Formats: sequence, structure tokens, C-alpha cells
Amino acid sequence: MSLTAGSRPDGTRPTAAVEEPRAAVAAATGKESVPRRSGRASRSGRAGRSGRAGKLGKVPFRVRWRRDRALILMTSPVIALLLLFNYVPLLGNVVAFQDYDPYVSSNGITAMLHSPWVGVEQFSRMLDDPLFWSATKNTIVLFVLQLVLFFPVPIALALVINSVIRPRVRAVAQAIMYLPHFFSWVLVVTVFQQILGGAGIIAQTLEKHGWSGFDLMTDADLFKFLVTAQAVWKDAGWGIIVFLAALSAVSTDLYEAAAMDGAGRWRRMWHVTLPALRPVIALLLVLRVGDALSVGFEQFLLQRYAVGAGASEVLDTYVWNMGIQNGDFSYAAAVGLAKGLIGVCLVLGANKFAHLLGEQGVYQK
Repeated sequence: MSLTAGSRPDGTRPTAAVEEPRAAVAAATGKESVPRRSGRASRSGRAGRSGRAGKLGKVPFRVRWRRDRALILMTSPVIALLLLFNYVPLLGNVVAFQDYDPYVSSNGITAMLHSPWVGVEQFSRMLDDPLFWSATKNTIVLFVLQLVLFFPVPIALALVINSVIRPRVRAVAQAIMYLPHFFSWVLVVTVFQQILGGAGIIAQTLEKHGWSGFDLMTDADLFKFLVTAQAVWKDAGWGIIVFLAALSAVSTDLYEAAAMDGAGRWRRMWHVTLPALRPVIALLLVLRVGDALSVGFEQFLLQRYAVGAGASEVLDTYVWNMGIQNGDFSYAAAVGLAKGLIGVCLVLGANKFAHLLGEQGVYQK
């Protein structure tokens, strides 16, 4: 029987002789040699580690309170206000299933308890009301117009500002674009009246030069485009903040690598900038679709008598007219509740569509 180097007479090799080649292989491959342990020892070690992890995961409430007390105290006022003004009023939607009469008692809760139940009668009345469908049609048309004409404007403005090299010019441009956001709708409508109204600057200038003037502020056919232009002028500049924040996170190495590969300005924007904005665009688009039935209130209420209710009536003003002006609180609550439920369905549907496109949306899958 031939014996190899380092072997015993019975043909076995000592532990040191076995471990030495392993150490050499480990040194050659750059991996650390770890001695093997028996199965029972490894299983007992894993059990001990999992037991210690389980014990560490169960932190007593007293310890957690001491650790997070400052954060809890800091957020408790906000949570209380959120519950008080956003969730407690949801209980008032019960009047949508009643014939609510606020004059039964001076206490609103007592009046709710003593008002008769009518089931879904208010919703049936809503579906049979032609004024409701007219307001719904105006709301949907305005939403589509604002989605097509208003939503891309902040993206385009963000791309233009991001391409400006001089910081001072960029800061001045941002300040000018942000300013209309802080104007009230009364001031916005007044500015447009002074420019596009019958007695506005443009109409007066045309009349001085022998042409007939015009009054876009009272044109019911162009009212939808007018309110869209007002919304763009007021809020487009403010909407670029989110897109500029997303662009600031894009590494300049990507632009430099694309430029070295021969990509021009438009190629870099298409293959670097827009892909970086895609998650933000998807998120804001989902939120905008969920808010499709809320196109505005004060803006339309201020111009209601200039163009008539047929052109300016949207769901928000319709609820206000039926509930506040006419005193039909149950019917107005039913319309508002249906509007909110449809908005939730739109958010879920748009978020599902964003998932199909590979985006995160409002929440992950």
C-alpha cells in the first residue's frame, strides 16, 4: 500500500493536513477559510441566534415610549387635528341617507338623530336630475382640458429652467413664475378682466385703431379655455417645484456620458432627463386623476353670473348651490359622497394602470 505525503498508515490524513490545502485555496481565491461545524452545532447556533433576535424584537412599551416620546409628542397635535377635521366630519355623511331637517333642533347631532331615514332615495333623485348630469359633463370636460393643456406645462417649464446655466437668471425666473400662486382667485379673475374683458386693455386698444373689440370674459363657448388659462397662469409655476427637485437628483455623470457618446441636447433630454422625471410624473398623474371631479370652486363661483350656470356649473358649485343656497342638505351630502367614492375608485384605477406601466404610483404593489 502506497502512502501519500502527510497520510497515516491506515490511509487517513490528519486534520492539519486537510485544512492546510483549504487555506491555500482560500488564499488564492481571496475567500476566508471558515472551519466546518457539525450539523447539530450549526442548528443549535441558528436556534440560539433566532431566539436572541426574537427576544430583542419584543421591546417593552415603556422602553419604546422613552425612546420615541419626543416624536410622539411632536406629532400628536397634527394627528389630533387630522382626526378632528378630516375623519370626524365623515360621520356627517349619514345625512345622505336621511331627510335631514336642521330646524328639528338647535343641536346638529340631535337633528341628525331625529331626522327620518329615506335609504337611497337621495341617490335615485341625483341620477334623475338633469342639472346634476350637466354639472358632471362640465366637470369632466374641464378635467380633460386641464389634463391636456395644464399638466404638461410645469414639466416643460422645469425642463427650460433646468437648462439655464446662470443661477441668478434661474432664481429670478423661478420667483416670477411662483408669484401668481400666492394671488387669490379674486385677483386672478380681476387681472384677466382688465386684459380680456370688454373694457380691458386689448379691447380698448383695438377700438382706438378702428377695429371692433371683444369680451372673452362673458363668452360661454370659450369659458372652458378661459378658466384653463387662468389655472395655468396661477399654478403652473408652483407646480415646477416637484419636477425641479427630481431633476436635482439626476447625476451629472449621466449627462457627461451621454455627451461623450455623441448625444445632443434633445437626445440627453429624451434619454436622461425624462426617464428621471417619469416616476414623479406617474405619481402626480395618479393624484390628478383621483382629483378629476374637483376642478375648482371659487374660480367658477366668481364667474358664474358672467357666463351663466350652464357653462360654469361644476360639481363643487352644484353641491354648494343645492346645500347652502337651497337648504337641501341631504341631497347635497349624497352628491358629495358619490363624488368622493368615484374619486377613490379613480385613484385606485390610475394607480393600477401605473403599476402596469412599471411605475410605483401612490403605493407599491
